[in-house]
Amino acid sequence: SGIDSIAITYALLDPIMTVVRPVAAFVTGIFAGVLENTFSFDETKKKEEKTDKPLDNCCSLESDQNESEDGLPSGVIPKVIAGLKYGCDDVWGDIVFWFFAGLLIAGVITVFIPENLSEMVLGGGLVSMLTMLLIGMPLYICATASTPVAAALLLKGASPGAVLVFLLAGPATNMTSLSVLTRILGKSGTVRYLVVIAVSSILFGLGVDWLYQFLSIEPRAIMQQARETMPFSVKIASTFILLLLSLYHVLKWVSNHWSKKNSNTYVTGFPGLDPVKQEQSRHEKSYTKKNKH
Repeated sequence: SGIDSIAITYALLDPIMTVVRPVAAFVTGIFAGVLENTFSFDETKKKEEKTDKPLDNCCSLESDQNESEDGLPSGVIPKVIAGLKYGCDDVWGDIVFWFFAGLLIAGVITVFIPENLSEMVLGGGLVSMLTMLLIGMPLYICATASTPVAAALLLKGASPGAVLVFLLAGPATNMTSLSVLTRILGKSGTVRYLVVIAVSSILFGLGVDWLYQFLSIEPRAIMQQARETMPFSVKIASTFILLLLSLYHVLKWVSNHWSKKNSNTYVTGFPGLDPVKQEQSRHEKSYTKKNKH
């Protein structure tokens, strides 16, 4: 449900999926949290003791507000520049590798998976969504990388509901996160988490398939039309800018990785030797050399 995945969903899929994806993630998260609190949360053990002592300056609400206000740039133009810098530097730097990994997987799917096979297995219905659950749940993929893969599956004939199941279940579950959740929530809590994600994903997938049929919308036709809304010159310029930003972050990552690998750490503050002890040590070394000769 991040702004990056929403933007990429709008760029690669269509407006309906752009709206349904964060809404489904929000509802799924709220439902999973309420269910977990209902079964395993003990309020009597979590009550905090009330105190009349005033808060410290570092923890007061007033100081936090002042600190956040002081950290923001003043004026519209500086705020816009700061926002663009954050989007191009921090956000894109975090997702650039995942995005191109998703594009690579999407290219493999587009070239090597026959369209009739995708339509037969993922064409719609409960079976296709269960298949996407089995594929997406153990797969280690983030929300950004899953979007190009979903777009490739949609172009190959997969139903919008099956694609939505993959977009919800893929980033939410993988073998690494499940091992962490087992330690935090326990086995029963993790099972409830998986059940909520599976049931919510399938219900939203069935609803999305019904919505596309009710509106008589062909997802592949919308995706093809969306590509033609921008002029060709804007497409080329945007691609060139995107490649430059990506190359910048790749070179930055290589530079940071290389500098960390070859860096030497110098620690200061060691106590020096006493001048008397240094003189004794020098005499002992010279005496040892004379005896050897």
